[in-house]
Amino acid sequence: MKAWLFGAAALGGLCVAGLGAAEAAEAPSTVEELVVTAQKRSERLQDVPIAITALGAKQLKDQHVSNILDLNGLSPSLSIKTDDNAANPKIFIRGVGLNDFNPNTAAPVAIYVDGVYIGSPLAQMGQFFDLERIEVLRGPQGTLYGRNTTGGAVNVVSRRPTQAFTADASAEYGRFNAIALEGGVGGPLVKDVLAFRVAGAGNWDDGYTLNRLTGHHGNDQNRWALRGSLLYTPSADLEVLAQAHYAKSQGSSILAYNRPLFPATAAATGPDGFCAPGFYTSGQCTDAIGYANTSSDLYEGDYHLEGKDRVRTYGGSVSATWKLGAVDLVSVTGYEHAKRNDLEDTDAGPNDVITADYRARQSAISEELRLQSAGTGPAKWVLGGYVSRDHLTTDSYYDILRLLRDPTPANPTGADLENSVGVFGWPYKQTNKSYAVFGQVDYSVTDALILTGGLRYSADRKSFDYASTAEFGAITFFTVDDRKTFDSLSGKVGVQYRFSPDANIYATYNRGYKSGGFFGGQTVDPSTLGPYKDEKVDAYEAGAKFQAFDRRLTGSISAFYYDYQDLQVYDLVLQGNITVQVFTNASNARIYGGEAELTARPIDGLTLQTGISLLDATYRDYVTAGGDYSGNRLPNAPKFSGTALAQYEWPVAGGSMRVAADATFRSKVFFDTRNLERLSDKGRAFVNARLGWTSPDESYELGIWGRNIFDETNISDIIPIEGLGFDLFSMGRPRTYGVYARFHY
Repeated sequence: MKAWLFGAAALGGLCVAGLGAAEAAEAPSTVEELVVTAQKRSERLQDVPIAITALGAKQLKDQHVSNILDLNGLSPSLSIKTDDNAANPKIFIRGVGLNDFNPNTAAPVAIYVDGVYIGSPLAQMGQFFDLERIEVLRGPQGTLYGRNTTGGAVNVVSRRPTQAFTADASAEYGRFNAIALEGGVGGPLVKDVLAFRVAGAGNWDDGYTLNRLTGHHGNDQNRWALRGSLLYTPSADLEVLAQAHYAKSQGSSILAYNRPLFPATAAATGPDGFCAPGFYTSGQCTDAIGYANTSSDLYEGDYHLEGKDRVRTYGGSVSATWKLGAVDLVSVTGYEHAKRNDLEDTDAGPNDVITADYRARQSAISEELRLQSAGTGPAKWVLGGYVSRDHLTTDSYYDILRLLRDPTPANPTGADLENSVGVFGWPYKQTNKSYAVFGQVDYSVTDALILTGGLRYSADRKSFDYASTAEFGAITFFTVDDRKTFDSLSGKVGVQYRFSPDANIYATYNRGYKSGGFFGGQTVDPSTLGPYKDEKVDAYEAGAKFQAFDRRLTGSISAFYYDYQDLQVYDLVLQGNITVQVFTNASNARIYGGEAELTARPIDGLTLQTGISLLDATYRDYVTAGGDYSGNRLPNAPKFSGTALAQYEWPVAGGSMRVAADATFRSKVFFDTRNLERLSDKGRAFVNARLGWTSPDESYELGIWGRNIFDETNISDIIPIEGLGFDLFSMGRPRTYGVYARFHY
């Protein structure tokens, strides 16, 4: 806090001095133009007929993006959450996502890092450092990408080696003794032939959730990562980029908030038989063992276990481009490996109601080969093939109701499996071999009119070897050894009309596809494992992109309509007195809405940004074991969401001062398919601010920052474990603040 106050006072003095300056800062008077590679070629963002948000390196730094969770809300319709500390991000775009945390399920929103598909949810948190930009693509992607997706894609582009020597470093210190370090260095090894870059990052803090039993804090960060890159350019016709990375996270397992559900009095009993609203912390409601959490502070609890969520990842890639006259041949080879061991106090209480130990190891190797146009003719095209092999091994278990065990000579473990008292495991192996051929052509009929057509064939061959066990394998309920191939044909057609270099409109139709598969959660019922069916979507979209007032205003708008068939859905269902996991296909879903993004520089030094989303996402004809959910809203699909940013820069002491504030906001969301009020969260707005001074030569910057400065309650998810008598609240960070320093050479 002393550092915060000192930094505020020092920078506040510079602000006062700067306000007396007579002339504006030497900043661009037009909106910065970003170049993206969403269509496998470098293009101005405004020329790409796709709903896309691009975040440059400076904005990523300013908005503290150090893992994928920090992207939450930074693009219209984008929502990201997790119920773990170091793995399993759940990404939703336009309401399309999946709540499943089991590692064998492919998400409908894909993550690519430098062109390599990162399919394992164990490995999706660790490469968000030393970045050039991030591109968020909304809607189905497939005719240009190795993997097909129905919801969208997040392209992460790291900084490449350069032929000039560069060095960068940043350091932050903030609330909860948070330390964030990042740095990179690079330059030529052999002039114009071989260049390198090495970068690393680390994040550590004490955690923001209090264990009242021990006085310790949890939900802490303890992670670091490294990346090394080599760029080989022996001639003007060949470029090879090789990368290797390693990351490790070993903070605490997630400490959630326990809300008891079993009423102990008639007054506390709601119409559904669970605890009535208003009585949760009254002491008149408990979990299955009798624990009554009487605190309404969502950032504390009585935890009987302080576990660790250990994740280690490593991998590498080689991307090569050969220029062959009018065409380029591009090869992208990737390898990823991840290992996780997470010992978790799942009941978030003082009694051992349920403890989880999640153990998984996953590796994937992939190859994408593309032949694409490189000339200036009317046709720009891509023809590609993709193959990958993903292998997953798990050995996880739940230890349930340990306090109710009654060991006897005949039953030394005290297990009572009929009443779910015991240790239940579900070890399995899954191998997925994926194949695809894809292509797209954009043909300029005239200088203004462009027609697009694309086609894709995908096949996924999955083998699944599963066992449902108890008491660490001493008892086997059943085994499943199954194989199935899922394949589909999908495609895209579109039209774009360019009125001028500054204005265009477009319309597209996409047929999206996501492979079926096998459910990888714990179960004692083999029928719940599937296989479940492919997910398909017919997606229609129209939009416009424009620049005006000498490019001081840049904007894009889009409207979309999705017709989903066999939407894949994960749910928790109460069967009798037991909560079970269910993975199934909703018969249909309909999603439609509109989005707009605007960036303006009305005066020199002032930047304004906003993005808004209007969304209607509902199930149609969805009947499952839990009930009839037809007409319900999809989880994590707010009707309204948006972002806003204002930044002003002016000269101070030979350098420049920047002050900025940004906000993300969303309307009410449901966290489950039943649309229970108990499992919803009201509309929220989160406001961040920062103030910084940059030296005259722009080689260093000092500043202060605050996130969630109004300390808005930050509920990431609510998970119902009704069979054991509680809901779990996964909490995002409360208010944080700190100081920073950045250096660039």
